[in-house]
Amino acid sequence: MKNIEKYRGIIPAFYACYDENGEIDGGRVELLTRYLIKKGVKGVYVGGSSGECIYQTVADRKCTLQHVMRAAEGKLTVIAHVACNNTAESQELAAHAQSLGVDAIAAIPPIYFHLPEYSIAEYWNDISDAAPDTDFVIYNIPQLAGVALTMPLFREMKKNPRVAAVKNSSMPTQDIQMFKAEGGEDFVVFNGPDEQLVSGLVIGADGGIGGTYGVMPELYLKIYELTKEGKIEEAQKIQYAANEIIYGMCACHGNMYAVIKEILKIREGLDIGSVRKPLTAVAPEDMEQIKKCVEWIDKAVEAFA
Repeated sequence: MKNIEKYRGIIPAFYACYDENGEIDGGRVELLTRYLIKKGVKGVYVGGSSGECIYQTVADRKCTLQHVMRAAEGKLTVIAHVACNNTAESQELAAHAQSLGVDAIAAIPPIYFHLPEYSIAEYWNDISDAAPDTDFVIYNIPQLAGVALTMPLFREMKKNPRVAAVKNSSMPTQDIQMFKAEGGEDFVVFNGPDEQLVSGLVIGADGGIGGTYGVMPELYLKIYELTKEGKIEEAQKIQYAANEIIYGMCACHGNMYAVIKEILKIREGLDIGSVRKPLTAVAPEDMEQIKKCVEWIDKAVEAFA
């Protein structure tokens, strides 16, 4: 049986950390890593959507992961998302991630061209082959990738013994149940949509990976704790509060991740820069709404965490 305990819990999706010129800032990467360790999360998911991976070079992504691993010092489970929209660079990132000692690599399917499932399977297996000693996580996010992880494709991927988990960001929580049932006792399924963490855990998810976890980890850690204790109504109240905060962060002109970074600066004194274009930075008119979000987080943390 695989060691799945290291994947059970709250795993924030790591944010891109930039300097004033919009370049990767290794020092800020390490600050964010240590902040998350202090908060008590299980691990980090590096180089995914929250990490702005599709707007970064291979060198950018290698640099970020190197600094995460340096600061983590073995205190976090580290999953490195390595997918690029071509196999060669994905394999390069996979091999690099394994060389650093990550716990797992992950990949979305190739985007833009709608490839047949046998091509997607070959893409994922080629990436996995480049990191032969490392667990592989399938990232299922059909609403953005344009490709869904079907059961036939999942069964094909399960033939690869390194396939250890699915990060399931599809909206139906039923998908979590299906992947858990098909995957077996030692197979891991992560809940993806932050807004339905309680639902995902109740139906069988082993943990959660989320883009808003890093800005209010206290709330998600409490949701996980209460849900595992069977205190669903209490967990539901926190979920509702977290969802209202998410809706509030999405109500700004700036991209949600730009808003999150501004909130981290206000609440935690943690400056990790802004976002990379074409994502939109925070506008001056956003500040009133951002301050409201800060207040909502503070009140929720005080009330529930």
